[in-house]
Amino acid sequence: MAAASFALALLLYFGLDLPEAAPAQSYAADPDTVVEITYGSVIKLIHERTKFRLHSHDVPYGSGSGQQSVTSFPNVDDANSYWIVRPQPDSSAKQGDPITHGNIIRLQHMRTRKWLHSHLHASPITGNLEVSCFGGENESDTGDYWRLEIEGSGKTWRQDQRIRLRHVDTGGYLHSHDRKYTRIAGGQQEVCGVGDKRPDNLWLAAEGVYLPVIQRK
Repeated sequence: MAAASFALALLLYFGLDLPEAAPAQSYAADPDTVVEITYGSVIKLIHERTKFRLHSHDVPYGSGSGQQSVTSFPNVDDANSYWIVRPQPDSSAKQGDPITHGNIIRLQHMRTRKWLHSHLHASPITGNLEVSCFGGENESDTGDYWRLEIEGSGKTWRQDQRIRLRHVDTGGYLHSHDRKYTRIAGGQQEVCGVGDKRPDNLWLAAEGVYLPVIQRK
């Protein structure tokens, strides 16, 4: 576990635009410590009911948009389940800032650098809203915007809080369920968007490297 955390911290150091001191200050999620999720953190999102993790890979959908597919994945140790938490491009938010209820965020797939995206194409299994990965470092649009909704009384996103992500353009909630693909992504669950709040919309921040809150002067 320590070696994996150190390797991920190195990926952060070389792959992201971090302040000089950040690698020494960043730390892996500790199950005994409640931490805040900040911009620039690299996290996995776990689907609360099925315990699968939000996942993508360089495999296109065979229907709908044909963009890079997004699934939920059963295994804990898979690098394709890491996502970088980013603000929207015109935001004043900076790396290390906390994220509060109602903020609009983007999730960048760490390995392929594409953005978690949705639109009106139909998802392959259930015909709900398709969720894909699209764009790149310098290519992002409003289809990549997700509004954070924190369940309960907390206003700042912490690792122990259940959340929903609502897609800004379509109004669909990021959703998964126990219906699985049988080919290409065999054994992985569909991820889609649905228009109403359900128990299967709930996610939690899991493994990752969480950048500490930076106190601004």
